[in-house]
Amino acid sequence: MCRHNSFIVRASLVACLLLLLPVFSIGSLKQGDRMPDLASYKLEGRLPEKLQGRVVLLDFWASWCGPCKLSFPAMEKLNQEYEKKGLTIVAVSVDEKRENMERFLKEMKVSFPTVRDAQQKLVAATDVQAMPTSFLIDRTGKVRFVHDGFHGDQTVKKYHEEIKQLLKEGGR
Repeated sequence: MCRHNSFIVRASLVACLLLLLPVFSIGSLKQGDRMPDLASYKLEGRLPEKLQGRVVLLDFWASWCGPCKLSFPAMEKLNQEYEKKGLTIVAVSVDEKRENMERFLKEMKVSFPTVRDAQQKLVAATDVQAMPTSFLIDRTGKVRFVHDGFHGDQTVKKYHEEIKQLLKEGGR
């Protein structure tokens, strides 16, 4: 009887460790980190062919997110103003259903690339906690600025300042 209980205790401990393993392996994307290789996450949609050497605004959003509806027109204006100067915006939807993302994009009509993280692997790897969350990445692929949420003109002003700074820096 004692051997049986010992086996159950060990098996239970192993099961608990295996359940906790994904929690410990999830990273977070923060200032100073390298941008993840987006192509390795099997995102639905078409990623830009070349991100290397560009300033990248990587934005996580969802169709159900009120602030995301406000941020998209602002990002479209940023795209119009800075794309030819070296900015690439990549918007990553975390919507569970593709049709929700498509309905949102039909309404928003943006010119920057949008993809969907259907398997939620990229959002887990970056540990995004709020919608929208965006990362401004310099030409060398390093995260320089992180924005949690969208706060209207205040966020837009910061975007302009930070994008201009990163575009001036070149490929340090």
